[in-house]
Amino acid sequence: MALTRQFRTTLRERAQKDGEFRQAMLKEGIDSMLAGDVATGKAILRDYINAAEGFASLSEATSIPAKSLMRMLGPKGNPRAENLFQVIRHLQASEGVQFGVAPR
Repeated sequence: MALTRQFRTTLRERAQKDGEFRQAMLKEGIDSMLAGDVATGKAILRDYINAAEGFASLSEATSIPAKSLMRMLGPKGNPRAENLFQVIRHLQASEGVQFGVAPR
């Protein structure tokens, strides 16, 4: 189900005001990918990037063209692990958090 423009605007406004909400979005995107739901994880990361810093800024920080970043996190995107981890590393650093993986 596609998100409406109004919902995306509300999401962006909340993420810009609330650091804990941004961190939760980032965590949820990474958790979804690790759980095997890559499509949902990419969608959440894309929304997070749009709300937190934008693809242009991320492109400058990672040296990956903005259009490539948008494609790799799009519904049909298939990011290389190297690029995906570079993006996640930058997003964690800019948010001031570091997530890890632990066995359950």
